[in-house]
Amino acid sequence: MLHGRYLAELTSSLGALEALARQSEGMLKSPVPACPGWTLDALFGHLGSIERWAAAVIRAGKYVTEPDPPAEKAAAWFLDGVPDFLATMSSLDPAAPCWNFGPPPRTAGFWLRRQAHEHAIHLVDAHQSSGLSDPEFTEDFMLDGIDEALAMFAPRQLRLQRMADPGKAVTFRVPGGTAWNFGAGEVAASVTAAPQEMYLGLWGRASLSGTAVLDGDVGLALRVIRGPLTP
Repeated sequence: MLHGRYLAELTSSLGALEALARQSEGMLKSPVPACPGWTLDALFGHLGSIERWAAAVIRAGKYVTEPDPPAEKAAAWFLDGVPDFLATMSSLDPAAPCWNFGPPPRTAGFWLRRQAHEHAIHLVDAHQSSGLSDPEFTEDFMLDGIDEALAMFAPRQLRLQRMADPGKAVTFRVPGGTAWNFGAGEVAASVTAAPQEMYLGLWGRASLSGTAVLDGDVGLALRVIRGPLTP
């Protein structure tokens, strides 16, 4: 996807998140289903920390320490930081050298993609916490997010030993779209799901094991789905 698309998706998600951050204090105490122990206010604290961290990394071009969110009124803190974060993301040079935790090249463009999907997934969290239906995303954006999860995050989870090596490969497939193989060796199973089910399921925001079509070694497919494939 072009960098302008990432910025457009990020801007759209930010606008929706800002509206949800202005909900009543009672609503901000609601639990976040996919993040046990978090309230909606804590979710906004996480976003505020991530935004300040990403913006500082982009400005410095190197790793910096992520700030801690406040213990209370984190939604207001998130709102305070949005203008600076969005200004930084809007003005970055995607080709500029910059530290990131993805594969080469180490450029600032990584952060546009990462933050677009970071905010999209947490917008889903905010909707679920607020009792709203899941937000809708364009198919090409969801396919890009699936690629990020399976081609960048899942191998990283293996390298960091956050999940067991499956031993054999599993194919993840979207009908009419691209397929991704995860794991080494022969393909022993496949997981097929619609873009939204796959995108949200890889991030644990939907039950991929309950909605996807599993073929071949179903036990292997289920173990890989439960990974965790993403942090």
